Amino acid sequence: MIQNLRTLLVVLLLTFVTKNFAQHKTYKITNGIGIFGGLTKLDIKTDNFITKQGNGFLFGASATVDIPHRWYNMSYGMQLSENYITIEGRPTSLGSGQELIEYKLFAAQLALLGHIKLIGSHITIDVGPMLQYNGELELKDKNKEGYYINNYTNLKATDISSISQFNFNGLIGASVGYSFFRFKAQYIYGFTNILKKLENKNLDTTGGDARFKGNQSMLVFGAMVSF
Repeated sequence: MIQNLRTLLVVLLLTFVTKNFAQHKTYKITNGIGIFGGLTKLDIKTDNFITKQGNGFLFGASATVDIPHRWYNMSYGMQLSENYITIEGRPTSLGSGQELIEYKLFAAQLALLGHIKLIGSHITIDVGPMLQYNGELELKDKNKEGYYINNYTNLKATDISSISQFNFNGLIGASVGYSFFRFKAQYIYGFTNILKKLENKNLDTTGGDARFKGNQSMLVFGAMVSF
């Protein structure tokens, strides 16, 4: 799946973006390509589980449109990330242990962003919607497949893997730098319930809430090089 998404990224860039200069009246509008990478911190805001954000990484590319005579610029991009999150559990159903169970989450995100200029194009506020396709929660340590999730009596670590895979997010962040190199910080919030699909799995929710609700929360810190 990762290879297919990488191929899709290349096709999108070749199809929609080329390095060119277009003249609009007396203004020069510059189109370009930005390649970026960074570190991520993922969490799921939920009352169902006791979670702790984990570290991951991200890379991607975007088509940028620099509009000198406007108070904003625009970009369209795709990014791929490998993220980690831990959820509190225990080795046995009747036990009272508090061990962290680590999960991996792969995600592909498409974003359409506006970049509000604070000091020209050197400092911008970045904001816009984002569509996300993600895989299931994948246990990092297979030896913990039989562990139980805290807040529930019989819910196992493998039971909560099948989360919702299509989600809608909002992004807000800031960029600092020059046209060819920028540092970026982003906060991505999931408007959709990423745990909703668990309600259709006929899980044993004894001891806890049978309704699952959680919203993705992701921090991204990185840099972008533009061409």
